[in-house]
Amino acid sequence: MKKLMVIVACGVLVGCDYTVPLVKTPEMGIDSGIVGLWQRSKEDGQMESLLVLPLSKQEYMVSFPAGSKDAMFARACLCRSADKTLVQLEWFGTAQAKLPEGNRVFQFAAYSVAGDTITIRLLNADLVKKDAKSSAELAGAIADNKDKPDLFRNEMVFKKLKN
Repeated sequence: MKKLMVIVACGVLVGCDYTVPLVKTPEMGIDSGIVGLWQRSKEDGQMESLLVLPLSKQEYMVSFPAGSKDAMFARACLCRSADKTLVQLEWFGTAQAKLPEGNRVFQFAAYSVAGDTITIRLLNADLVKKDAKSSAELAGAIADNKDKPDLFRNEMVFKKLKN
């Protein structure tokens, strides 16, 4: 059962969707409002954590589900596409020292912060197809679909943990 949960988590977050980034070099400064330890309660009542740390002035280090033996790690940065600010995630490994298989290491997410709550929605890879061959092609596909209500998947809502 635990193995199935890991596979599902990987499929949701790190069964990564894209082979190309939107940006090759981070240029936007980080949003300090998303830095911290976030937690949500899953449908089964289990708690799941998301850790976002500053890596530099333009990049984050992300761990999900943070603190678990199955944690996954990504470099992340903010980028703009189709007049939207997105988080570009590049997944690079797990807490068990496993590297990603294949070259699908990128995901993109929209987020909003309200008080101590962050809402995250991943780009819908069923709508913005995974086969983009370049950053420009991927950006064009996002722009072509920017007004569609299903541009992003279902939201994940986390509460910030206090020190």
